[in-house]
Amino acid sequence: MTSMTSQDTPMLQKTRELCQILTEQPEFKQIWERINSFMNDESAKAQYQLVMEKGEMIQHKQQMGMPLNNDEILDFENQRDLLVNNPVAKAFLEAREEMSKVQQSVGEYVSKTFELGRLPGDEDFHGGSCGSGCGCSH
Repeated sequence: MTSMTSQDTPMLQKTRELCQILTEQPEFKQIWERINSFMNDESAKAQYQLVMEKGEMIQHKQQMGMPLNNDEILDFENQRDLLVNNPVAKAFLEAREEMSKVQQSVGEYVSKTFELGRLPGDEDFHGGSCGSGCGCSH
């Protein structure tokens, strides 16, 4: 018996084809160019790391019920503003968001396929009934 996750299954071959199609898309290449620009910019990476650390510290304090002082909040907001006004960092953040949307879309299709046991159509994502007796005319 052959496993569906074996290296030579048609499913894995088609998955590789999907990945190849993704990497050939101009938008995908542009995303990776922005990510690589960020990864090669030590200043932008340091800004990003600083904002992440300050954000995590604020979040940790909130979770622990500790009070935040205005200086901490203002410092975080100022650092965040500097980050999003850095063109390389901003492009990275946008690229990361775009990549996440692609991953989510592909994941939704795969999940819906497992849920339905068939290839989903547009109506499986954007329409249908709200449930028995709803009356909303979907």
